[in-house]
Amino acid sequence: MFDLVIIGGGPAGLTAGIYAQRARLKTVLLEKQMVGGQIAVSDVIENYPGFPSISGAGLMEKFEEHARGLGLEIRFTDVMNITVENEVKVIKTSDGEIRTKAVIIATGAKPKRLGVPGEKELTGKGVSYCATCDGPFFRNLKVMVVGGGDTAVKEAVYLSRLAAKVYIVHRRDKFRAEKMHQEKMEATANIEMITSHVLKEIKSENNLVKSVVLQDIKSCEMREIETEGVFIFVGINPTTDLADVDKTDGGFIKTAPDMSTSVPGIFAAGDCRNTPLLQVATAVGDGAIAAGSAIEYVEEFEARVKKV
Repeated sequence: MFDLVIIGGGPAGLTAGIYAQRARLKTVLLEKQMVGGQIAVSDVIENYPGFPSISGAGLMEKFEEHARGLGLEIRFTDVMNITVENEVKVIKTSDGEIRTKAVIIATGAKPKRLGVPGEKELTGKGVSYCATCDGPFFRNLKVMVVGGGDTAVKEAVYLSRLAAKVYIVHRRDKFRAEKMHQEKMEATANIEMITSHVLKEIKSENNLVKSVVLQDIKSCEMREIETEGVFIFVGINPTTDLADVDKTDGGFIKTAPDMSTSVPGIFAAGDCRNTPLLQVATAVGDGAIAAGSAIEYVEEFEARVKKV
C-alpha cells in the first residue's frame, strides 16, 4: 500500500513527487514513456524563472535529478484505469495492480490531429507533431507549420534554422502567440506567414509528402503549395481516459482550487486538467498544490483508519 501514486512524469508530476518525498510519503511515480513529458522535446524554453534560456530536455533533467535525489521511485509502466475500493485507490497497470491512499493524475496531453486527408497516412513520412524530433530530416527543404499559438510560432522559428523555407499557416487573421515570439518570426527572412487559411489536404508522391492544399476562409479559393514536411501544432487532447472523474466536454479533468477532483483522494495537475494556461510554470504550481492536498488527505485517511 502506497501513500501516494503519481501518474505522469512531466513538470507537474515531478514537482508533486518532490513535495511528497519531502513530506515523507511512501510515493511512486508511474510514467508510460519518458520522464519529462511533452516539454522535454521543446527546443528552447525562455519563460521559466531562473532559466533565461534552456532546452526542454535540459530543464526536465534538472527536475528528474531533484526528484530522484530525494528518493522518489519512478516506474515505467502503462496505467489502464483507476478504481476505488473502500476509499483505497486500485491502479491497474501493464505490470499488475497498485494500491494507494491517494492519486495525483498528471498525465498531460497529446498533440491534436486535424483529421484532413493524407494526415494519418503520411504521419512519419513528412507529417510531424514535433519539430525538435524531426526537424533535422528537413534540412534545406521546404516545410509548413500549421497553427497560430506559442508552440506553432516557436517551432516555425526553430525550423527556419534548418529548412530552406518555412510557411506558417493560421486560420485566423492574427497570430495568438506571445508578442516576443511573433517578433522573432516576423524578423526571420525565410518564414512566410499565411493567415486566414486552413489546411484541407496533404498530398504525397512515392509515399512521402509532396504538397498541401490550402483554402482561403474568406474567398474560399484553393491553392496548392509544394512542401516536403508538414508540422501540425493546433492544440492538445488530454490523456484522461484512465480516470472516471468529472471532465469538461473536451476531456480535461475538472478540479477545485486545491486540485481535487470529483472523487475524494484523486487529484489532477498540469495540462490534463481544466487549466487556463498551458505552461511549465503553471504545471509546477499545480503539482505543488496537488501534493499539498494529497498530503493532507493521506493524514486524514490514516486518522479515519485508526478510529476504525
